[in-house]
Amino acid sequence: MKISFELAETVAAVVDEGTLDAAARRLHVTPSAVSQRIKALEEQLGRLVLVRSKPVRATDAGRAIIRLARQAALLEHDTLAELGADPADQSRTGVPLAVNADSLATWFLEPLARLSRQHPVVFDLHRDDQDFTAGLLESGTVMGAVTSRAAPVAGCRVATLGAMRYEAVATPAYVDRWLRGDRIAALTEAPLVDFDRRDDLQNAWLTAEGVEPARPPRHYVPASSDFATAVRLGFGWAMLPRFQSAEALERGELVLLGGVAVDVALYWQQWNLRSPLLDAIAEEIVADGRRVLAPLSPVHLP
Repeated sequence: MKISFELAETVAAVVDEGTLDAAARRLHVTPSAVSQRIKALEEQLGRLVLVRSKPVRATDAGRAIIRLARQAALLEHDTLAELGADPADQSRTGVPLAVNADSLATWFLEPLARLSRQHPVVFDLHRDDQDFTAGLLESGTVMGAVTSRAAPVAGCRVATLGAMRYEAVATPAYVDRWLRGDRIAALTEAPLVDFDRRDDLQNAWLTAEGVEPARPPRHYVPASSDFATAVRLGFGWAMLPRFQSAEALERGELVLLGGVAVDVALYWQQWNLRSPLLDAIAEEIVADGRRVLAPLSPVHLP
């Protein structure tokens, strides 16, 4: 059995775009042609590759096909580069990557900007919590990911980036209103800001302070820059990386609440392929990560 790269590319386009119509526009064919390609591949494989939901999702078989499509596109890019093809004459290779929100908002875009100037590539960024980005590697959705997982995902290799160090901060007005008197009692009543319901940074700090994490009221602000803005506006206290709090701390708009800093260990994982493009991406990202992040300490999250 041989799998047509055109059919594999079609499956990837449908999942990336979410609908057959959108995939058709991207591939410059009709929706009927997309449907016929998917049907032909499913008949060839004897199994479904797509769940016709909104958006369309890949089955286990479909995820294997998508990995093939992405690997084929990567190898094609590397082969053309080796043959000396002019980058201006090449179609840009799509490279899907996963990254946590705070890295995306602080240091992650600069290495990608350099790479996009040096290579005919476009990046498709998937934002998720660092504890979950490795799952996007496992599914074949992305080729590389910033993740908190140190153990390599099957078929991937790992490089240490460093630790994103978080410190508890709040505005001076917030401290005056909520954090006077007995510290434990005050923190039990003082509102805080969580990124989402999977964010456990504030809970880790509260536990270290001897406060039951479930007690304080909390706001949810699921965007990194808006999360930091909410803290600066006095919604509540929260854990911020020094990247985001340094200027406000210097101006006196925020103050440190003390207690332990929480280090979140970050790693770069990517497909274990011999690919000059993927290696160049790793080199830029790992170098920048190690430059701006704190060295890993013996005690960190997770």
